Amino acid sequence: IGLTGQYASVDEKLPGWENLYLIGRLLDLSRKDARARADELLERFSLTEAARRPAGTYSGGMRRRLDLAASMIGRPAVLYLDEPTTGLDPRTRNEVWTEVKAMVGSGVTVLLTTQYMEEAEQLASELTVVDRGKVIAKGGIEELKARVGGRSLRVRPVDPLQLRPLADMLDELGITGLATTTVDNETGTLLVPILSDEQLTAVVGAVTARGITISSITTELPSLDEVFLSLTGHRASAPQDTTPADSLKEVAA
Repeated sequence: IGLTGQYASVDEKLPGWENLYLIGRLLDLSRKDARARADELLERFSLTEAARRPAGTYSGGMRRRLDLAASMIGRPAVLYLDEPTTGLDPRTRNEVWTEVKAMVGSGVTVLLTTQYMEEAEQLASELTVVDRGKVIAKGGIEELKARVGGRSLRVRPVDPLQLRPLADMLDELGITGLATTTVDNETGTLLVPILSDEQLTAVVGAVTARGITISSITTELPSLDEVFLSLTGHRASAPQDTTPADSLKEVAA
């Protein structure tokens, strides 16, 4: 089992290489194997040039990568990561994501806590939503999106000038119930909330019946951010609750 906490726990007085070598020896690797493993992981995490510098001189992203390397010294079958990309710049975050995907690809089971929905979307095969210490939902990404519902139909007319009249027409017909159609002028599309296939058919029928030429029609599930807020938002409004949902736990396996 490997563990990387929310904050890097490397010895800042030791050089990066010695940090990894020390942990290798503590895990009962031979001197030869510990040296080889340290060299291998420094290369893998692009830290070779800084290998002999004290870890205290590393940037936050470099310390995080060193911490990840340290958790992998013993080739764990299961790796726990507690918000590993907190405070990292986008480039370093993408590098960490790449390494996590590589670990999963090599057969490691990764259990990761995160509050970045984009991170969950990128890495997770299964999600568990935790709110105030209780599991309130779990399943695959698409499964949770479907559970929350709220599919949308994105309609793009050939003539952008038809956006507003088309939106008004759909709202007047009341096909989508109380939900209103949103005009997205930037993309030249309408976002029509739908709850069933019957509503989808009704929208398409209403558009074509009025002779409006459509460039494209696509369906969209809610984003993970919307899923997260839908699952936890009602709880956050409770008087005694002063913080958002605790975390979203993901399993990339």
